[in-house]
This record gives sequence, structure tokens and C-alpha cells, in this order.
Amino acid sequence: MIGRRSSQNNSRGRITVAGHDSIARPRSHQAGAAQDVRTPSQRRIYLAATIFAGCFALIGARLVELAIMGGDGGDRIAASDTAGPIHRPDIVDRNGEVMATDIVTASLYADGRAIVDPVETARQLATALPDLDADEVAAKLETGRAFIWLKRDMTPKQQYAVHYLGLPGLGYRREQKRVYPNGHSSSHVLGMVDLDNRGTAGMERYIDKSLLLGRGDAGGERARPVSLSIDMRVQFALRDELVKATEEFKAKAAVGIIMDAHTGELMAMSSLPDFDPNEPMATNDDSRFNRATLGVYELGSVFKAVTLAAALDSGKVRIEEKFDATQPIKMGRFTIHDFHAENRWLSVPEIFMVSSNVGTAKIALQLGTEPYRAYLARFGLLTRPEIELPEAGAPLLPPHWGELSTITASFGQGIAVTPMQVVSAMAMIVNGGTQVKASFLRQDDVRPGPRLISDRTSAEMRGLLRLVVSEGTGKKADVQGYPVMGKTGTAEKAVNGGYARHRLISSFLSAFPAGDPRYVMLIMFDEPQGSKATYGYATAGWNAAPVTARVVKRVAPLLGLKPEGMVFAKNERVPDGMVHEAKLVTFDPGSDH
Repeated sequence: MIGRRSSQNNSRGRITVAGHDSIARPRSHQAGAAQDVRTPSQRRIYLAATIFAGCFALIGARLVELAIMGGDGGDRIAASDTAGPIHRPDIVDRNGEVMATDIVTASLYADGRAIVDPVETARQLATALPDLDADEVAAKLETGRAFIWLKRDMTPKQQYAVHYLGLPGLGYRREQKRVYPNGHSSSHVLGMVDLDNRGTAGMERYIDKSLLLGRGDAGGERARPVSLSIDMRVQFALRDELVKATEEFKAKAAVGIIMDAHTGELMAMSSLPDFDPNEPMATNDDSRFNRATLGVYELGSVFKAVTLAAALDSGKVRIEEKFDATQPIKMGRFTIHDFHAENRWLSVPEIFMVSSNVGTAKIALQLGTEPYRAYLARFGLLTRPEIELPEAGAPLLPPHWGELSTITASFGQGIAVTPMQVVSAMAMIVNGGTQVKASFLRQDDVRPGPRLISDRTSAEMRGLLRLVVSEGTGKKADVQGYPVMGKTGTAEKAVNGGYARHRLISSFLSAFPAGDPRYVMLIMFDEPQGSKATYGYATAGWNAAPVTARVVKRVAPLLGLKPEGMVFAKNERVPDGMVHEAKLVTFDPGSDH
């Protein structure tokens, strides 16, 4: 039979299963025996059951945690204070001036389980923190979640006001807040961070991707400051002049870039309109758009500097050659003409000085389509630039590159590049012909890059660029004591498949001082307007060129440049912008040819 009565030694007559006692007590536990006589199979089953129970307990606990922490993105954060704040390194300029730093702030959160009256709590919080929406806060509190963000980055005054209310279920979390002491001045260089102090744009984003390497989420020691190539004194002067000029010429936008021609270091960069990185969301997307490195433009005649450098370096064009500019060039339904036609044969220097589209086009055709494209690639104008900023625009190129594309590209139409790319190309043209890589990081040990053009070509181009300022379309860019070389550029904007005659991109690409160019600069305006002072003209010679002069006059002394070609009287004061206690008495603007 299946069951039987237990023996006398097993009192109370329990019924057992043959071969086994009840689960409560093994059969062998007679007379107080304590020894476990379970078989190995039983012990393995018991161990496996224990492990599975533990795993399910952990999974269940995690699911409960996720349920408690659920909600909108702003509320999904660990309630534990063991995860410390994100520490970001300071950002300083090349002289050690702080451009970005962290300060400790308090952020308000609520434990919904401890809130007695969500509606009343929300109402009282709104009286202390007027920017809070009482109905929205009440809805969050009514969820009963264990951790609910209410207010990030509170001021001490706000924290005291909330604390004074004495409301249960509220607490504060120590956080790091990013602060930018200089406000708008370098916003597109620095970028911004989000509420959790993580970089989202500019050098802040670069730091997260390349320097922090994921550190900081657990607190820890603060990293060493990141030293930029930017000189804040130069940065402020550049932006200040751009702001005033944008208002003067009623331009939609403006760009200014100053680069060390030998190292590629960016001394200053400004894109207008800009924003306050302390409150990045207070402005629109247009203000946060970096036109200097992300925007691409058909920059017009400044591109002629690249065209002539390529042609002269190839040996297919000699500087003493002349080209027929008596008639416009007709190709199919297109006609290429000059803005101020000379209607005669022009030498290479004359073509560059008067900015002849016809002459430049014939120079490019003599060079050849494929060699021209090869030089553009050599100058880094056909690919996305490699810079630290994540905001790097790719050029817009003709879909099919033939003779017509070569002609239009030769004078800066039909090809759109970033202002930063053109500045980098200019640096290579004037520095003796060696490649430089644009960088926003201070470079303490820079080795010369590979040679792109010959030193002879570079010298010839420096002469042509100086000729534009001393005798040509860029006369208003010259500065006494700091002679400037450069090229004007005025391009009609591409609109709806065509070009808008009265919507212009005006720019001046320059280098200074002309005798030994150390710095390259681009000043660009988007849709500047003519005025009475410019006799109605909105071309580069009337706006970008004079602004270049203003900037050079202010920044040259800051960059440690000494005035050239000047005689000083002892113990007399120089004009504003000079660093010596003397007075300018003579200067020959043509002496540096």
C-alpha cells in the first residue's frame, strides 16, 4: 500500500509517504537527530531554487525602481546622492583668462510619497518660485513618484524662500552649473551644455567627446583647464566691431575670423547673431547657428586668390602674361562679364587688382579643369574641414564639374564653402606655401606642415594681395603702421535656382602685416545695405574692407605687432590703437611693395 502508520517511535501517528517523511522533518530525525541526510539531487534542486528566487527578486526590485522613477525625461534620474555632480574642466583663453567654469548650485526635488497635499504644495511653491506652473507641479506631485525634479540651478535667494515655507517632502541636490563670464563674446566658440552639465555644442561638446572620455558621472577630481588658442582681448575687439558694422550696414548676419597664418591657431572667431551661453534656450535657432564653421557660402572674388595661386604655382600661367578681357565670355545660355569692365587686355596683376571675372576665368581655363580641381583639393576646399568644433559644414560642389564649373568657381560662384576653409587656404598662400590645420586649442609645439605651393608662388601672391589694397578695390582696408594685403569679394546670393542681384555676400579676405604676414582675417556680411556714407554701394570695398581696417587697428597692438614704416617723435603720444608713446609723423603706404 502507498501509506502506513508510523512506528511507535514516531509519536502522534502522522501519515508518511513510503521512502520519505513529510517536508517538515526527514525520516531519520528520530530521537532528536540533527544530521541532514538529503540526497545530492535534493541539495542541487534546493540550491537552484534559491538562485532563481534571488534572480527574480533582483529583477522585481529593478522593475519597481523603474516604475517609481518613470515619467518625463526631466524626472528620470537616480534619487541617490551617491552619484556626484559632473565636473567639467575650466576653459581658459591663451592668456589664462577664464572663459567657462563650474559653480555649485542647489536643485529642488520632491518625494511624491511624502507630499501631504500636492495641490497646496504646488500653490505655495509657485509663490516662492513664480516661474513654476502650479498646475504642472501639482500634476507631477500627484503621481507619487519617489523623485521629481521641480527646479534646477536655484539661486541662494530662491533656496531660502522655499526652505522658509517648511513644506514636507522637499529636498535639495548639489549640482554643478556652467557659467560663462564673458556672455555673448565667444558663444559660438564655447558652445553650451545641457541641464545635466553635458556639452551639446562647440568646444564644450568637443571636451565631452575627446577629453572627458565619459568621466565625471561619478564625481571625482576636476580635470585641468582646457587652454584655447583664443585671445579674449582680440575676441572682444573683433566682435565689437562686427556688432557696430552689422548695425551700420543693416546686415542680416556677419562673420569674423582671425587665424595665425603659421600655426593655424584661431585667435578670434565671431558669428552674428550670437547668443548668451548662460541662457542658450532664450534665443532662437538662427542665433545659435555658427556661420563661421557650419554655414557655407559662395564668397565671390575672394576665391580669386586661390585661383591665381594655383595657376601661378602650376607654371602654366606666368605673372607677366596678359589675357583678353575686351569682351564677356559666353558659354551656352550663360554670359560671364565684369562688374566694372576694362574692355582691354589685362596683365595678371591688373586682373587681380581690378577683380576681373573674365580675366580670372581665362586664367583658370588655361590652367585646366582637372589641375584646378586638384589644387582646390590641396587647399582643403572640396571636403569637410577637420576642426575641433562639431559644427563643421561640408562644401556644396557642382554635380558635374566641366569647363563652366571651372569658370564660375574661379571667381567664387557655383561653389559654396565655409568661411573657415577660405581663411585656412589664405594662410597657406601667404605663409610661404606650407599647410596649416585650423585649431581652437593652444598649440605650444607646431611643426611646419607639408608644402602646398612654392615659396616663389607665395611671394608673388603676397605682392598681388598687397596691390589690391594699395591700388585696387581694397584701399579702405589699409592701416597706417600695419599695412594690409587682401582681396575683396562680392557675390550675389543663390535664391530659387538663380541669383538675387540685390542680395549680396560681401567679404574681405586679408593678411597683416604685409611685410611679413603673421595673421589672416576674414570679415563677411550677409546682405549688407548701401547707405549715404557708401554712396548706395553694398559691395565689399565699401563695408568689409573698412571694417577690416578698424579691426586691424585695434587688434594688431594686442597681438604684439610693432608698427611698420613709421617715424616717431620723442615723448609724443601716438593715435589710439598704438602702444608706443610717440606720434606718427610719416608713412609711405607704397613703401612695402
